[in-house]
Order: sequence, then structure tokens, then C-alpha cells
Amino acid sequence: MLLNVRNLTVKYGSFIAVNSLSFSVNSEVYCLLGPNGAGKSSTLKAIMNMVPFEGEIEILGISNKDKIVKNYVGYVPEQPALYEYMTPAEIISFVSSLRGIKDLNRINALIRAFSLDMFMNTPIASLSMGNKQKVSILLSLIHEPKLLILDEPFNALDVLSVKVLKELIQNHIKNGGGVLFSTHIMEVAEKICTRIGIMNRGIMVMETSSDNIREAGRSLEDVFLSVTGLDEEIKDILKGLE
Repeated sequence: MLLNVRNLTVKYGSFIAVNSLSFSVNSEVYCLLGPNGAGKSSTLKAIMNMVPFEGEIEILGISNKDKIVKNYVGYVPEQPALYEYMTPAEIISFVSSLRGIKDLNRINALIRAFSLDMFMNTPIASLSMGNKQKVSILLSLIHEPKLLILDEPFNALDVLSVKVLKELIQNHIKNGGGVLFSTHIMEVAEKICTRIGIMNRGIMVMETSSDNIREAGRSLEDVFLSVTGLDEEIKDILKGLE
């Protein structure tokens, strides 16, 4: 088991963002879906031990509170968290040094794959949002982690980079790794996810697979709207516009 989450609860004051959530991830692509405020990002931050939480989280059988698990995880936050006064070349060198990575072949291949060559000496503060996202993704991959945790990883990416990331995710699974990511892009989730967990108001309202959805003759969007109750909200909104 690459990731095991049991009875996870995340609170911000009296507000319960995640309520007794349990799920697991193996060598697969597991998608967390949900409307804004469903608790997806709070769940991923708790897994990375970035927010206080109750419950148990294990990565490769080790508590996520043990610092060693950082070696096994690659994390891309919803908003790139980079030292903006540095250049991509400097931050990649810095992280590589911290990780003890001496073989630069993989790093150079990732730089080329994401078309970052011409921006390596540009201050990160001057980069577009898409290029900042590419740097963030690259940093999550350079140490070849077993588990990738990606929060809206396709944000601001161009078509080529989306394709590259999809291929990297599939190769990661073929090599025995696992991926947990959240996205609002239903078409992407439907195509690349093995399993899907749909959250609403901090709880898991449905766990299914893309195969089950296809066999039922439904789209992921229809299932998502139905189990979260958003289909009824849409009907009410449209009635008000008639």
C-alpha cells in the first residue's frame, strides 16, 4: 500500500474541512474530485503534514509525520510555492543538492520535455503561471518518488505540457508508482484515473472507477453532479434565468 488514510479530520477553528475521511492508493491513478470547498486541498495538505489533522496517514507503511517519507513523495501544490527571487536553474540545483541527486540526465530530460530550456536563467518571479507550474512539477519528479501528490496539476499548462504530464503519470504507474491528484477537469479524470473519490462538504460521497462509469453508460460529469447535488442547483439557476 503506497498511501493509507484512515479517519482523517481537518479543522480550521470550528469549521470542519475534512470529516473522518478514509481511502487508500496503490499503484494506480486515484483522483479526488469535488466542488470548491469540498476539502480536497486540505486532504492533500494533511497527507503532506502541512496542516494539523486528526486520524492516521501512512505512506509506504510509515507515518507521514516521519520526515523520511519526504523521500518517497513528490508534491505539487495548487499554487506553485517557489523562491521567486531564484531562477529555475538555481532552484533545481538547490533541490537536487538537498536530495543528493548527482545524475543530471533525468533533470535535463525533464527540462527539455517541459520546454524550459530558454527560461532556466530567468527569475521565477518573471515567469508565466504556466512556466512556474512546469518548474513545480519538475521539482516533484527529480528524485523519482514512489508517490506523486498533485493538486490541480494541469492548471495553466499548455497543450504540449498537458500531454507530457499525462505520459509521465502513465509511465510512473507502469514503474510501480502511485498518483493521487485533484482536478476540476472531468475529461482528464475520466481518461487517466483508475479510481475516483468524489468529496462534498468534507466527506467522501462516492468511490468508483472510470470502468464502472463507462459500463453504466454515464459520463463522469453526470455522476459528479448527481452525487454532489449540483445538478439540482444548476436546474434552479437555469430556471431563474428563464
